Amino acid sequence: MDKQKRVLVLSNMYPGVKSSTFGIFVKNQVQALRDHGAKVDVVAVSDPDMNKPNVLKKYLKWATETFFTLLFKGRRYDVVHAHYVFPTGMLALLFKKWFKTRMVVTAHGGDINRMAKKSPRIKQWTTKILQEADHVITVGQDLHREIHDEYQIPKEKLSVINMGVNLTVFQEHEVCEARQVLGIKDTEMPIVFVGNIIREKGIMELLEAYKILKAENDNLSLYLVGNAKLASFKMEVEQYVKDHQLQDVHLHPAVPQSEVAIWMSAADVFVLPSHMEGFGLVAVEAMACGTPVVGTKVGGLQTLLADDHGVLVEDQNAASLAGGISSVLENPDYKEQLIEAGKKRAAENDQERMIERVFEIYENKVMEDEKK
Repeated sequence: MDKQKRVLVLSNMYPGVKSSTFGIFVKNQVQALRDHGAKVDVVAVSDPDMNKPNVLKKYLKWATETFFTLLFKGRRYDVVHAHYVFPTGMLALLFKKWFKTRMVVTAHGGDINRMAKKSPRIKQWTTKILQEADHVITVGQDLHREIHDEYQIPKEKLSVINMGVNLTVFQEHEVCEARQVLGIKDTEMPIVFVGNIIREKGIMELLEAYKILKAENDNLSLYLVGNAKLASFKMEVEQYVKDHQLQDVHLHPAVPQSEVAIWMSAADVFVLPSHMEGFGLVAVEAMACGTPVVGTKVGGLQTLLADDHGVLVEDQNAASLAGGISSVLENPDYKEQLIEAGKKRAAENDQERMIERVFEIYENKVMEDEKK
């Protein structure tokens, strides 16, 4: 297979000066493509600030950079790969229309579950982008089903390929050593969340669940590792902790992925209480670090954590979340079973396997099982 492809990646999330973790999964895929021989250029939004005055400014800058790339380099690309359907796919369409560039779109979840539902106009654009694309990648099976059923995209044009876990980065660290590095006391039982500190990730339900559990077990601690997109929400989180006199709750800024693996290894349980989740790659990363995962019955997590590969709980339900966390902490044998099953799940989602399949799509060589 010829991997000397010239690829333009467009994304409305990508790490930059203000945040090294913003859209890190896109950067990881770009690096893997380059490692396998592809020549990849990136035009992306690298500023996570979602305050209204900044949004227009950063999107205008991104559109301008894309247009200049179209004018001066557009003809050279074999593939334009858009991450997120809208608005990124609109920019990718320019390359398809002007130069007949092969257009691949990855739907990550929020673009279909949230963005497309914001207005009829956005839904219309989303439909057009999906229909015009040469191939649509979804990161989870539920997304695949929704795009096929609701947008009438034929199955031969759809593939389920998640972003893949880098098993050289996400691997087990010895628990005591990991905790020592992070300054977590031996007597603690740390619950860890890694991700954006936003309401949609179920942060408030996690705090409520922690309040329930902390009343029963004073050794528990909670670590929220990530950046807040909105200062107002961070203040709400801090106010809740203060009002309810919650002890041992720690907000930690986002860290590089090598350090994320240490946090995950240090945890007694990793929690992902999202309201929606296209796939839930961070859960697989935790599994690769030998940590049991508790997640909500939404999106790709429903498949990922099924059959005791993790613990599934009701979304937006603090009592259910508390029960799920407790089931891990109070049952050592069950915890060990989850850890072993999780490691196997992580191996199934190795980034190397996923990249091979992305190349097949770039080459228009879709595997037979994707066409069924």
